[in-house]
Amino acid sequence: MTGSTPAPFTADDYRARMERAARAADDAGLAGLLVAPGPDLVWLTGYAPPAATERLTLLVLAPGRDPVLVVPTLEAPDAAKATGAPALTLRDWTDGTDPYTTTAALLGTGGRYGVSDNAWAMHLLGLQKVLPGSSYASLTEALPMLRAVKDAAELELMAAAGAAADRTFEEIRNVPFAGRTESDVGADLADLLRRFGHSQVDFTIVASGPNGADPHHEVGDRVIEHGDMVVLDFGGLKDGYGSDTSRTVHVGEPTDEERRIHDLVREAQEAGFRAVRPGVACQEVDRAARAVIADAGHGAHFIHRTGHGIGVTTHEPPYMIEGEEQPLVPGMCFSVEPGVYLPGRFGVRIEDIVTVTEDGGRRLNDTTRELVIVD
Repeated sequence: MTGSTPAPFTADDYRARMERAARAADDAGLAGLLVAPGPDLVWLTGYAPPAATERLTLLVLAPGRDPVLVVPTLEAPDAAKATGAPALTLRDWTDGTDPYTTTAALLGTGGRYGVSDNAWAMHLLGLQKVLPGSSYASLTEALPMLRAVKDAAELELMAAAGAAADRTFEEIRNVPFAGRTESDVGADLADLLRRFGHSQVDFTIVASGPNGADPHHEVGDRVIEHGDMVVLDFGGLKDGYGSDTSRTVHVGEPTDEERRIHDLVREAQEAGFRAVRPGVACQEVDRAARAVIADAGHGAHFIHRTGHGIGVTTHEPPYMIEGEEQPLVPGMCFSVEPGVYLPGRFGVRIEDIVTVTEDGGRRLNDTTRELVIVD
């Protein structure tokens, strides 16, 4: 983990990303990419519009053409201040004019375009009306690996986010659990994430006792009791890049069965991590972790994929799941998070963010994976 602050991205960084995206579109047989406000636009240009509105904002990338950002005139000054603005052309439109005609002029007569997943349907329908020969595919479908491989500067930011999440766990394990609600502990997690540099908290799961058997329980009004197993899963964005880690703690001394299940999940998590190396299919990480749990007779109690990609969002491709044959590439970052969930009783999950290296994998979370006893 690095203690220094990575240098900020430059216009050249964003230019290189846009050029790479346009080449990827061409390789995929697309006429271009249409990128609406959201994480893809921020990653490609550094521009985050002040708010999502009904006015069209769209980055147009096409092979062999300079990138163009179509923006409402009233937001053009903000767009011009974005770090990536020198690497593109701004094309503004005013209220009372048709932004779809303005955009269509940049697209030619039609074709198939990759579109960021969160684009508004009304904008795609507006473009299709002007360009009836056009069609669209979501970027997750058309270019799922577009943001998956992180460069050195991005990996530094990912490592810093992971270190901040680790500091959060080291602090939360010292707070009282018994006699407090899950919501109270969740609020502590959110406060700690922000204290350690997160600008955005995406989730703070505190699932105690029987609630731990629900992987996405989040928090509730249940009062945590002595003898509870408690699943903690938390993360968000720090300097624009994601953290996500899970540890399972126990209030007071656990039973032998609880220790066995925790040890089983820890063994499965280690197996998933050790399966990480370049060229291995994503599904092999899932298979390695799942086999450990299935061999112990708990296959039916592992009810979700082993992992998901992470970067400028906390969930993104690639996914560590059966059927995903995408090979691992150095610079990919994703979670390895097997779990066992016993309905009506308790659950256990252990999660690290892992990045693929030239010869294996590196964890971006370093807190203990042993069962931690809390008060």
